[in-house]
Amino acid sequence: MEPSAHSSVGLLGSLRGFADGLLGSAHDRLELLAVEWQEEKLRLIQIVVWLSAIVLLGFLAMAFVSFALVVLFWETARLAAIAAVAGFYLVGLVALIFAFRRYLRKQPKPFAGTLSELREDRECIQADN
Repeated sequence: MEPSAHSSVGLLGSLRGFADGLLGSAHDRLELLAVEWQEEKLRLIQIVVWLSAIVLLGFLAMAFVSFALVVLFWETARLAAIAAVAGFYLVGLVALIFAFRRYLRKQPKPFAGTLSELREDRECIQADN
């Protein structure tokens, strides 16, 4: 009777250990996911602030400088002034777009840490087989 009781306790203990390891691993991954979620929220807020500042300041600058230059050259070269202002703002817009794209490329891939950990877990499981 004793060997079968010992083997059932060993099996039950093994199952408990496996379940504990599985739950611990899931808990760690969920904590990592929560941290990465917070980072993504902050990054999204930063992007919205960047875009808002770019749009607001760009619009104000474009409006006031354009108005001032057109008024300044109204009598002598109004069309040339309008074309110069438009060209200048077009160049500025292109520069801002490239700078913003560079900023976005530098940002980490969302949830990269969680995906990396899950990939490592999967490789460990496949290596054991």
